Amino acid sequence: MKKVLSIAGSSTSGGAGLQADLKTYAHFGVYGLTAITTIVAQDPTDWSHRVFPIELDVLRAQLDTIFGGVGVDAVKTGMLGSVELIHLVAEYIDKFKPKMVVVDPVIACKGADRVMNTDVANALREIMVPRAFVLTPNLLEASILTGIDIKSTDDMQSAAKALHIMGAKHVVIKGGSRLGGSRAIDIYFDGKNFTRFENDIITPSQKLAFGNNHGAGCTFAASIAAQLAKGIDVAMAIKNANTLVNAGIRNGFKLNEFVGCLNIL
Repeated sequence: MKKVLSIAGSSTSGGAGLQADLKTYAHFGVYGLTAITTIVAQDPTDWSHRVFPIELDVLRAQLDTIFGGVGVDAVKTGMLGSVELIHLVAEYIDKFKPKMVVVDPVIACKGADRVMNTDVANALREIMVPRAFVLTPNLLEASILTGIDIKSTDDMQSAAKALHIMGAKHVVIKGGSRLGGSRAIDIYFDGKNFTRFENDIITPSQKLAFGNNHGAGCTFAASIAAQLAKGIDVAMAIKNANTLVNAGIRNGFKLNEFVGCLNIL
């Protein structure tokens, strides 16, 4: 069985982070391993996020267990809550050289429009982007990483090119519902060609189908990592991930008064 490691945050509410990753790995029939970088808790009164980075020696012990004691076929990174954690993760990627590294450059929690930590954003740009075999930013993250104010699909393409120049081999920018209009548009750039994925936001049965999207970004990146571990071509892995996440949102459910989660089960 292929083994996939998620180096990411633990989401207390269960819809995103490592919890979403493990559900995705089970869906694809790969063995999921986890190294916890942060613990994210949600305030029950307004669902604001509180982020607690894990101590460096604790993360190092987890990475020693996995890389030194098990080995992996692919790695997916998610929330890395401090500059020091980012440096440590990069150290292990450079030492053990996993071939397939999917970087989900988590800069802001779901629904946020500001960066959790500017230094973390800069470290992601300088340290993690060049180490990404596949990079999966959303519009906000792509804008922050490139400095491009993304308002159109042409801007998405410009940002994807910029991130490729920074070192990411393959770049998928997730437009979601932020771009406006009735279609959710994702742009994939392989260094030469662009591929565009579109899905309806507006449906006859409900005005906004994309309300149940908590964990969508995590699931998308984890889906790609799982498929790469199984030897699936990058372009096909991205296409399949797009299809899976879109279906998961359609089949999603309301978790509480603040958030709804996608469902791939």
